[in-house]
Amino acid sequence: METVRIRVEGMSCGHCEASVREALESLPGVERVVSVSAEADEATVEGRPDPAMVAERLEELGFTGMVTDD
Repeated sequence: METVRIRVEGMSCGHCEASVREALESLPGVERVVSVSAEADEATVEGRPDPAMVAERLEELGFTGMVTDD
């Protein structure tokens, strides 16, 4: 299973982490959300989500997000 890291800017608390987790879980191509960390400004998922859909969904929540290559 492919692991994808997503840079998420704007999270500041556990509620933010929960919102991002829920949003990512609902996206096509995401098999499982491994972690979401406001401290690291990052989420990790298993699967192959569309980077444009990730960015759009996170923007709808008020965060800036992008799939990273590393």
